[in-house]
Amino acid sequence: APTRDVLLVSAIITVSLSVTVVLCGLCHWCQRKLGKRYKNSLETVGTPDSGRGRSEKKAIKLPAGGKAVSTAPVPGQTPHDESDRRTEPHSSVSDLVNSLTSEMLMLSPGSEEDEAHEGCSRENLGRIQFSVGYNFQESTLTVKIMKAQELPAKDFSGTSDPFVKIYLLPDKKHKLETKVKRKNLNPHWNETFLFEGFPYEKVVQRVLYLQVLDYDRFSRNDPIGEVSIPLNKVDLTQMQTFWKDLKPCSDGSGSRGELLLSLCYNPSANSIIVNIIKARNLKAMDIGGTSDPYVKVWLMYKDKRVEKKKTVTMKRNLNPIFNESFAFDIPTEKLRETTIIITVMDKDRLSRNDVIGKIYLSWKSGPGEVKHWKDMIARPRQPVAQWHQLKA
Repeated sequence: APTRDVLLVSAIITVSLSVTVVLCGLCHWCQRKLGKRYKNSLETVGTPDSGRGRSEKKAIKLPAGGKAVSTAPVPGQTPHDESDRRTEPHSSVSDLVNSLTSEMLMLSPGSEEDEAHEGCSRENLGRIQFSVGYNFQESTLTVKIMKAQELPAKDFSGTSDPFVKIYLLPDKKHKLETKVKRKNLNPHWNETFLFEGFPYEKVVQRVLYLQVLDYDRFSRNDPIGEVSIPLNKVDLTQMQTFWKDLKPCSDGSGSRGELLLSLCYNPSANSIIVNIIKARNLKAMDIGGTSDPYVKVWLMYKDKRVEKKKTVTMKRNLNPIFNESFAFDIPTEKLRETTIIITVMDKDRLSRNDVIGKIYLSWKSGPGEVKHWKDMIARPRQPVAQWHQLKA
């Protein structure tokens, strides 16, 4: 009997040690697998190359008796090509065949990296270089617009067509403009504007106001940012050169209202369902202090319009409820180059319909739009709803 007990105890100890060794091996195996799953890699994203266009002379007469002249840029100068490159971390999953889907699935919308990237994008509107000076003998104020850097992309193609408007506030009736630089986020203008016959005592009462806009051939130009500098705080005895960060334009574009919509991505069916739910606090576009809103939804691939859908018109309503869904066929491999443009319009029976505001949805739009796009990819087959501020 004692021998049997000893054998039983020995067997139990042997089995326990074997189980412990097996569990330890499994634990190390899990750690290795998890380490592979969450190993980060870097993806470099670049901006389009700089380009230059031609300039032409312009002149206007000012109320003060002087005139403003735009002169051609100095010949022989070549723009400095600076491509702003930043890296964005993402996780890769080796067992997924489609690399695009795996990248976008691993972009978790609540991660610290995404929040830091969105906070940076929210503040960075780019910057502009310009110079200003006054010639006392000729009573001429000179403003030279040199270049801009790191402008945000306003077009669905991931770039912008920037130009600059120049005002001497409080006069808003008279303005001068630079040439449009096509598809350029780091434009070089090198254009000089002369405000001739402008007395110095009136110059120091003005505020130099520069507004950078994105040119749009088919709708309103989109404001990018602005800079203002009181001329009484500048030493105008010689040309002073400034680098100024662009600030959000205070042109009332933030009061266009908001739109609630949901996105639902079905990878197996290669489709996205856009549900236009409702809007609130829309801008009144009609004389009676109201609007007749409807929503247009454009599916864009690269630079081409693929398909358009639109809701019904809600008469005299600044807080309309639509609840209309539209399905678009989008193959997974085309998601990176796909943009959904949502435009809230005001229906007008007697004249052209007015644009109330727009939303650009893609993986490379503004911070709020990018977050919605990532949430949609991260939660397939689930409607993801989000409020969006309408933009000019």
